[in-house]
Amino acid sequence: MDIKSILPENGPPIKEVSKYIEKYRNELIVIKYGGNVFIDRNIFNNFISDISILNKLGISIVVVHGGGPRIKRELEKSKIESKFIRGLRVTDEKIINIVENVLIDFNYDIVNSLLKKGSEAISIHTKNKNVIEVVPEAEELGFVGIPSKINSSFLIDTINEKKIPIVSPLGLGKNNQTYNINGDTAAGAVAKSLKSRRLLLMTNVEGVLDKEKKLIEEISSSEILEMVKNETITEGMIPKINTCLDAVNNGVTAVGIIDGRKEHSILFEIFSDKGSGTLIRK
Repeated sequence: MDIKSILPENGPPIKEVSKYIEKYRNELIVIKYGGNVFIDRNIFNNFISDISILNKLGISIVVVHGGGPRIKRELEKSKIESKFIRGLRVTDEKIINIVENVLIDFNYDIVNSLLKKGSEAISIHTKNKNVIEVVPEAEELGFVGIPSKINSSFLIDTINEKKIPIVSPLGLGKNNQTYNINGDTAAGAVAKSLKSRRLLLMTNVEGVLDKEKKLIEEISSSEILEMVKNETITEGMIPKINTCLDAVNNGVTAVGIIDGRKEHSILFEIFSDKGSGTLIRK
């Protein structure tokens, strides 16, 4: 395989890449693409290009995407106001239909964009090959679910065919009712069910920052809990951190929080000594 012809010129150094391709040859990586980063088309195209490169280098990946900003836009168009409880959108019947349509739309956007780069991906959502079963999170939230079971064997079969599963954060509950799932929670559940080597959460921050707002490159779960306790980590970052801790305590080797705004951040995280963001281990 001619690695040089596949890698971008401004990507990680080739000698490091060769080393890490060996390291991840029989491993699985789950990547969550979400947050406000994906409204920007340049960031989206950079993400698509990185995913396609991983696929061409023979790395096994599953992508779970979010959709918050797109959902917000559609709801505003329909003049529907959202109520939030503990950071989760209260989802009634009207809202779940809009959420489902937006997420499925975005899912096909990712699949078709990858196809144009020569990588075959499979669309997975509530209307096509659903792999997530859910239970309702809390009655007051309506159709918001927590994953109760993941059909990991279908995901593994897809990966073995050298295709990339693209999973929407949607699941089916009783009577085939569609539920919305927090994107990080969905990605964490998929990573745990596959016991993946890595879970990468792409976001619009550098990673975990210390009190001086400096990036922490690697941290253990006990150190992270300390940072939550002394309020170095606050608000929006807390649910993300909970997903990370849950994953590393349930079979995922390590979780990376990486900056999706940086060019080729996925490639640098996987294929370079330096990484790109914060790596959280047990």
